[in-house]
Amino acid sequence: MKIRNDIVKVYKDVHTWAGIVAGLMLFVAFYAGAITMFEKPLERWATPPAALTPPVPLERAEELLQATIAAHPQAARRYLLMVETSADLPARVVWREPGAKRREFVEHGASFGPGGELQTQRLSKAPVAQWIDTLHQRVGLPFADPLARWLMGAVSLLYALALVSGLIVVLPTLAKDLFALRIGKNIKRLWLDVHNALGIVSLPFHLMMALTCVVFAFHDEFYDAQDKAVYAQGIQWGREEGAAAPAPGAAPLPAAELLRRVERQLPGFRVFGFEFEQRDGVLQATVTGLDTRYSTRARTYASTHLNPYTGTVDPHDLPGHQGGWDAAVNTFFMLHFGSFGGNTVRWMYLLLGLSGAALFYTGNLLWIESRRKKDRGQGGATQTRAARALSCLTIGVSLGCVAGISATLAATKWLPAWVDDLAAWHQGIYYAVFVAALGWACVRGAARGAVELAWLCAALTLAIPLSSLAGVWGLGGAWNHGGMGAVVDVAALAAVPAFSLIALRTRRRMARGHADSVWAAGGAGTAAVRSEEVQHAQA
Repeated sequence: MKIRNDIVKVYKDVHTWAGIVAGLMLFVAFYAGAITMFEKPLERWATPPAALTPPVPLERAEELLQATIAAHPQAARRYLLMVETSADLPARVVWREPGAKRREFVEHGASFGPGGELQTQRLSKAPVAQWIDTLHQRVGLPFADPLARWLMGAVSLLYALALVSGLIVVLPTLAKDLFALRIGKNIKRLWLDVHNALGIVSLPFHLMMALTCVVFAFHDEFYDAQDKAVYAQGIQWGREEGAAAPAPGAAPLPAAELLRRVERQLPGFRVFGFEFEQRDGVLQATVTGLDTRYSTRARTYASTHLNPYTGTVDPHDLPGHQGGWDAAVNTFFMLHFGSFGGNTVRWMYLLLGLSGAALFYTGNLLWIESRRKKDRGQGGATQTRAARALSCLTIGVSLGCVAGISATLAATKWLPAWVDDLAAWHQGIYYAVFVAALGWACVRGAARGAVELAWLCAALTLAIPLSSLAGVWGLGGAWNHGGMGAVVDVAALAAVPAFSLIALRTRRRMARGHADSVWAAGGAGTAAVRSEEVQHAQA
């Protein structure tokens, strides 16, 4: 395909600057987003074990609920009856109270002790998985909604612009260069081949991410515009069966009977539990579960309204029962979250997310190398301030994000024994490590900083399974769930050699690469490294 050179140049400039402006924030979004593909297993791994006795049978849920309300009347306002319990929701009866912050709530669990006495405990669901997801949604920026959402939307628009312009740039040589990987002394050519291959092969995934992110960022504005311009009486959000007034003297059905009626109405729907809330003197309910035959709007569950007095389900919110408009909206969520195809799609999305982070990293490397001033034998070449600044930012932001996430995950097994506000501590640990890494890269320079921060990433990632191991031995208040944490710990162990290899290869590039590059440590640092390399080779 032939495109005029002047047109290609315009799109190349657009691609370059759109990518540079958005690339570092997108690295954080993609790396954190890849981890959140397994948010629920991570949440269960990170949640400390409860001191409650095992849950009572579902048939005794009403007996336990009445005992709980008698001891804690506030529980009647909002409570859950769990059909399936888990590490993060280990009790048959759970009630929620408003927390200190807006939209925050505190969960308490209840059970019967060995002697039939009521046991209650405040549940300590680990917030670290939710924090990583929030980091992903806010593209790493420490702002709250709606500002963070709007900025994420602006970054997504730049992201889409960079994708389209990049595709136009590579079209003339697409057939020849798509699978070319020219390994040699020309480092810039190698990075270009890697960057192009990653971008073209995963282009449908990236276009889908860009489009869905724009929808998420501005969905309130979209709905407000439709409310005023399309619907004469405003958007109708659907009918809530649970809001109907009950007959005089009616009592909600027992949990076991509700389960039987829901299973009859929704065959194939696996019920996780029921949630009840008092609104205007009427008890309203929802049922939460999963039907693996359909994709879901959330990552791991679906929920819909339920009449707690009759057991009648209003299925209009459930996949497979939605109308055309709701199904279309659900598709955006399903495609973004990868909530279809089970673990196979989740692993695929995780790998695509990590490759996306590598795409933005290699894009910055290309810009830096393309502006390298070569040594012409006249006393060395001094690189531009912009190239040096972007190289430090690329190293600091990228490796700082990796190190910060590993650090806050490693702290998960220790914090519950020492602090109360876990969410604030996880956020503080991440940003402390991130800012320190960014400052270190700026002080030490891109070359030395990259090597040292890659080793830091390896060490902090290794600390994740070591913290679980400390929990096995009960050291310092740490804890461990045993077999439940195997996937998280094994994944962290697998990442340690990767970060170590990055450190070693970066150190080799610093020693053997172009001396006039920003990736070379000038002066004695380079000489010392090269001397060590020579001695090692001679040995």
